[in-house]
Amino acid sequence: MFSILIPTFNNLEYLKICIDSINKNSKFNHEIIVHVNTGNDGTIDYLKKNEILYTFTNYNAGICEGINLASKKASKDLILYSHDDFYFCPNWDVVLKDEISIIKHNKFYLSGSMIGTKGDYSIECGETYDTFDELKILNNYKKLRFRDFQGTTWAPHVIHKEYWTKVGGFSEEFFPGSGSDPDLNLKLWNQGVRIFKGLGNCKVYHFGSKTLRKNKNTFGSFGSKIFLMKWGISIKFFKKYYLRSLEDYNGILEEPKKNINYFFDLIKCKIQYLYLKFLYKNFDNLARINYGKFK
Repeated sequence: MFSILIPTFNNLEYLKICIDSINKNSKFNHEIIVHVNTGNDGTIDYLKKNEILYTFTNYNAGICEGINLASKKASKDLILYSHDDFYFCPNWDVVLKDEISIIKHNKFYLSGSMIGTKGDYSIECGETYDTFDELKILNNYKKLRFRDFQGTTWAPHVIHKEYWTKVGGFSEEFFPGSGSDPDLNLKLWNQGVRIFKGLGNCKVYHFGSKTLRKNKNTFGSFGSKIFLMKWGISIKFFKKYYLRSLEDYNGILEEPKKNINYFFDLIKCKIQYLYLKFLYKNFDNLARINYGKFK
C-alpha cells in the first residue's frame, strides 16, 4: 500500500525495531525503502539478508537527499516518510487508509501521532533500543487518547506521489534536515493542498531524535534561518497563520485571516529577513554556510 521511506545513519538496532514493528503491526503489505548513510555498522548486510530495498551514500547525505534518493525506487502511489527510531503501533496503517478513503483525492498531507518517552503524551517504554519494553507499549498505547489536529508538520507523514513529484520532494538545502518538513508543507500549500491533518489514532513510539542526529550540534537554528530567507516568513508564522498548527482539526484549511496581528507578525518576519540578508547577503550563501558547517 505505502512506499515507506526511512533514512538511517549507523542506527541499525533502532532500524531493526522500526522494520520489525512495520512487519508485525501492519494490516496491509508495504514497500520499505531505506536510505543508508555510510552504513558501516552492518546495516547493508541486514537489509540484503532481509531482502529490503535500499539506496546508499558513502557519506551522511542527511534526511533530505537520502529520502529523495530512496523515493526514486518507490513503486506505490502513497509515499510515507518515517524515522528509523519509530515503533509503529498496531493498525497504524488502517487509520491512514481509512482517512485517505474519506478524502477521495490526492491533495493531502497526513501524519500520525508520536508517543514520547517523557511529557504529557508519553509511555516510558525505554529510551534506548536495549531498554525497549515492547510488551508495555502494546498493552498501553490505546490508553493514550490523542485528538486529530490541524497543521501537522512531522513524521510519520504520508502524501501522494503525484504531489511529492510536483514539489520535488524534500528541499536539499535544509541539510541535514531541520526545517525541511515545514518547507515541504509550504511547497504543498502553494500547490493547493489544504488538508494538513494529524491523526490521533495512528500512533508510533518515538525513542527521541535518534535519526541522523549523532551530534547534537548538527540540528541548530540554520533550518529556521534558511526557511525565513527562502520564503520571507518564519516557520512559526507559517504554522500559526496558515497551518494553524496543533489546533483541533475542524476541516479544510482556508487562507489566513489578515488582521492586525497577522500584519504585526509579518513585519517582524520582514525585519528578521532583512537582518539575515545583511549577515549572509543572499540565500545561496546561507545555504552554503549551513552545508559547510554541518557536512
